[in-house]
Amino acid sequence: MNFTINKSIGVTTHLETNPYSGRALIQKHADRELWVNRSPTPLTTEEMDFVFGLPYARIPHPRYGKAKIPAYDMIKTSVNIMRGCFGGCSFCSITEHEGRIIQNRSKESILNELEEIRDKVPGFTGTISDLGGPTANMYRLGCSDPKAEANCRRPSCIFPEICKKLNTDHKHTIDLYRQARNLKGIKKILIASGVRYDLAVESPEYVRELVTHHVGGYLKIAPEHTEKGTLDLMMKPGIGTYYRFKEMFEKYSKEAGKKQYLIPYFISAHPGSTDDDMLNLALWLKENNFECDQVQNFYPSPMCNATTMYHSDTNPLKKVKYKGRDDLFVAKGERQRRLHKALLRYHDPANWALIRQALVSMGKKHLIGNRPGCLVPPEGAEESVTTLAQKRGSGRHAAKRFATKHPNQPDIRKDGKRGNGGNGANNSNDNGNNNRPGQRDNQNRNGRPNNNGNNKPAGNRNGNKPAQGQGRNKPAGQKPTSKFSGKPKNKR
Repeated sequence: MNFTINKSIGVTTHLETNPYSGRALIQKHADRELWVNRSPTPLTTEEMDFVFGLPYARIPHPRYGKAKIPAYDMIKTSVNIMRGCFGGCSFCSITEHEGRIIQNRSKESILNELEEIRDKVPGFTGTISDLGGPTANMYRLGCSDPKAEANCRRPSCIFPEICKKLNTDHKHTIDLYRQARNLKGIKKILIASGVRYDLAVESPEYVRELVTHHVGGYLKIAPEHTEKGTLDLMMKPGIGTYYRFKEMFEKYSKEAGKKQYLIPYFISAHPGSTDDDMLNLALWLKENNFECDQVQNFYPSPMCNATTMYHSDTNPLKKVKYKGRDDLFVAKGERQRRLHKALLRYHDPANWALIRQALVSMGKKHLIGNRPGCLVPPEGAEESVTTLAQKRGSGRHAAKRFATKHPNQPDIRKDGKRGNGGNGANNSNDNGNNNRPGQRDNQNRNGRPNNNGNNKPAGNRNGNKPAQGQGRNKPAGQKPTSKFSGKPKNKR
């Protein structure tokens, strides 16, 4: 067996994911050694069909009795159609867990599982909550050159650009969607898995099929950031690709006569993302009228390339220099990470004080105020916001909100009546309005646009473009000068 002795497994694991040419890794620790086996051989379609064709009960274990299990409610009507991902995102370890080569089920196996769900799952309403996998649109995609596939050491097939040998034809996915919709007893099939939109734009017919038949009002996508330096470190496409997909999404939604919206996901405090980068992202969110209800703060989890960045303060995929190295800014410490998260939730009054303090420190005091282009209101605005919320019966003073639920399931009130939350896909009289009780039509959560989907990157109502921070598109790794950019000690 081929193997290599390496001083930094975190750096090399990303380069040894090929099951055919990848090597086992050994890392010395004092008088002991850590051995990482090479990636396993991908399962064939027949093996995948065998595993998924076992006689599963499709209900919780009897020991749980009548207890409500949220995880079961989320996945009981979802179907995995594949394993693996060739995206290679720095903050994700799916490639290491499931492989870089996509392992596909046959259409017959997938259709049989849909029929089993229809026949076995108690209370099945005819709606499939998801038909996907780690990524929604990688089914039966892969390298067109078997010899190149067996020897390739690229950590990603689609970054920094899509490999010329990668097959991006979504015809198999389109055919699967159409056959699944024709099954007796299946009324609606939703796609809840994240769509890799840089692949989707290569197949306009797939976007049309997805938008016309499989979006329940909202579609999840993950730009993760807007600044090029940070996106390069994440190994994600530029924000221009997002605009291309958004244009197609809105075009086909209009053709289908539907009001549908994109829900973008973002990560705060990712290694390489400076204060200026996060400020520019916050300004972009406000320009496009997005208010993120939930924000993912980067966490250095095992087997991720970004975790190596976090601990080493450098990009492990760059060539090592003989003298010196390119230091990478990493947000560490409670205060620094709280600031980055607060900037993504610029609309939350609880974050205004921290953001104001940071803007003053960064020399961006002009972004404080009630003028067009300002990020947060001046000091003292929090109390007036609370008073207004009390008067209009919204916000924290509104009716009690529903419990957290799967985004593609309708809200069910405790009295057993169906609410108007979720995506509304299961309601025949759905009008695209999915606000919480007590929430006005122009209030949004979960990153939904609050301007009825007109997410134009233009400025405010007066036509003035919000002022931008001076750090836009600053090369990653350049350390900002604000006092927030250091590494303050954690408060214990």
